[in-house]
Amino acid sequence: MISAEGRLERLPALAESVVRSSPDVIVGVNYPGTMAAAGATGQIPIVSAVVGDPVLVGVKNIARPEGNVTGVANMAADITSKRVALLKEAAPAARRFALFLHPDEAVVAPQMQDIESSAGRLGIEYRSFPMRTPEDLQRSLQLAKAWQADAVVRLAGQGFALGAATGRLATEARLPSMMMQKADVEAGGLMSYFADAREIWRRIAVQVDRLLKGAKPGDLPFERPTRFELIVSLKTAKTLNLEVPLSLLARADEVIE
Repeated sequence: MISAEGRLERLPALAESVVRSSPDVIVGVNYPGTMAAAGATGQIPIVSAVVGDPVLVGVKNIARPEGNVTGVANMAADITSKRVALLKEAAPAARRFALFLHPDEAVVAPQMQDIESSAGRLGIEYRSFPMRTPEDLQRSLQLAKAWQADAVVRLAGQGFALGAATGRLATEARLPSMMMQKADVEAGGLMSYFADAREIWRRIAVQVDRLLKGAKPGDLPFERPTRFELIVSLKTAKTLNLEVPLSLLARADEVIE
């Protein structure tokens, strides 16, 4: 595995070095990794892993992607308002939502559009706070508190590397948080709702296997998730003095006590 370690500007050079090694298949993680790989080769099959939406990587026909890119999307943009609504359900008094995001990510824009279209219905205000580094996270949290935020939502994107710290620090700041994966909740966040990562990676492995056996990427449908996972931490809720509704707990795939 090759990583840019959060420095997205390094991805094109890394992708070119991978292409020079002549792999049979490239797996590009998220939008930046996929686009770097696609920019480096039009011949080697690319499996786009957990990209927010196939459209972001230029796929116009999901059933037959054409070109050399297929993959499995997590549809992050389509569920953003639902993630906010679930957090609002857990913390009904919250009105000001701080959105923590990586400002260089293409997947941020559609997520923001989803929130904008639903903010009135949900009865919330929101403001975005960028973070690329741990220092940015600390700064954004201070700014969110100065804005008198009531809750934190971490948007999909490269900020995933800061997920555990975001969940922990949000709770330390007495802010309920909506995270993206179980590990972030175990680290101290209140809850997470996102596509089941295990299902996605199993399906990615199947696509890679089919490509290695001779399938063409343009003939493999760009898949969407079929299962989403809701995790709630009663331990964190207790710390925040929140009474999570039983109706929400009943829908959770896992409750951490």
